[in-house]
Amino acid sequence: MIKIICVGKIKEKYLTSAIEEYQKRISKYTKIEIIEVLDEGIEDINKVLKLEGERIKKYLSPKDYIITLEIKGQEISSLEFTNFLEKINFNYSNITFIIGGSYGISEEIRKCSNYHLSFSKLTFPHQLFRVLLLEQIYRTYKIRNNEKYHK
Repeated sequence: MIKIICVGKIKEKYLTSAIEEYQKRISKYTKIEIIEVLDEGIEDINKVLKLEGERIKKYLSPKDYIITLEIKGQEISSLEFTNFLEKINFNYSNITFIIGGSYGISEEIRKCSNYHLSFSKLTFPHQLFRVLLLEQIYRTYKIRNNEKYHK
């Protein structure tokens, strides 16, 4: 099972459509769940990270292999991502991805993480990043099953 925990809600219809489409495609291969936690509208960064971290932590389980998406995380290729997820599946029934909010992820959540992953040194809006993550997960299943997928 794949679980994606995200800070904030998607407001743009075009992003919602893309997310739903990738969820549908991925569900042919595995169960997928997207959990949205409330983002904070205050300016105190430490308080925001603490509150969002507490909300995220409620959805974590000892059975989860936790991957946090971070700018300072490890960058890997799509093929490496595929092989990485395949290895994790041997030991864990749940793979949980965490996408932080505007200020990132709290140190407490970072410490819970088994792997810190970065898609790029570029900064992406977290709503758009959800689509990017889903596309890469879908690509992973296509590669694993030797199915044709556009390049």
